[in-house]
Amino acid sequence: MTTHLFIVTGASRGMGFCLAEQLLAPQHALLCISRSRSAHLANTAQQRGAALTQYVTDLADPIPAAEQLKLWLATQDPDTIASATLINNAGVIPPLVPLSDSEPADLAQALRVGLEAPMVLTAAFLASTRSWKTLRRVLNISSGLGRRPMASQSAYCAAKAGLDHFTRCLALDEAGLPNGAKVCSLAPGVIDTDMQVQLRSASPVLFPDQVNFAQLKTNDQLTSAEDAAARVLAFLSRKDFGEQAVADVRN
Repeated sequence: MTTHLFIVTGASRGMGFCLAEQLLAPQHALLCISRSRSAHLANTAQQRGAALTQYVTDLADPIPAAEQLKLWLATQDPDTIASATLINNAGVIPPLVPLSDSEPADLAQALRVGLEAPMVLTAAFLASTRSWKTLRRVLNISSGLGRRPMASQSAYCAAKAGLDHFTRCLALDEAGLPNGAKVCSLAPGVIDTDMQVQLRSASPVLFPDQVNFAQLKTNDQLTSAEDAAARVLAFLSRKDFGEQAVADVRN
């Protein structure tokens, strides 16, 4: 019997929750790293015969999560594993104000959750699985805002831009290894989540793009979290996954 391992961060809500829910299947072992535990995911895992572990932590301090990830991976038998995949999905949008009006703690949290945590967790994942002979993948959930600037969103944009470039560097590292991991930083499209509510509810004075996000909702241009998760997982399963270090699910 072979098992597919998945680690998903930010799995307590939004697209991360939908990713976790859709990954719950027989012969799948899933570790969710989130700020809260989901009874729904636990019940679904039991019904479907999937192995689920939920680790509750704040990724603004990613070191404990990395240690927990190492411990979890150490309990796995590499000879029974068909694939191992880390999905760095967690992200934080700080208050929608210009940088000069931002609180240092808000900026630090956005950068730690959005960039520091993925790097720390990826390092732990790759180090723990270095000797494994199976397929290893790292999927970083990026954003179009990492590829174009937006006023009053410098921390989030910088975190996502950093995520893209970190992934490019990681791809170079792994390309030189005998069984290097396949890695990709993927923009998932515009999704109807709590983040979108936050964006379209902001003050237009402080956040000039507020009207654009409000129109996305009005014009029914948002993808549901469920559909977005399905598209992301379909991209992950493609044979050419990892050939592009930075990609967009819409392309």
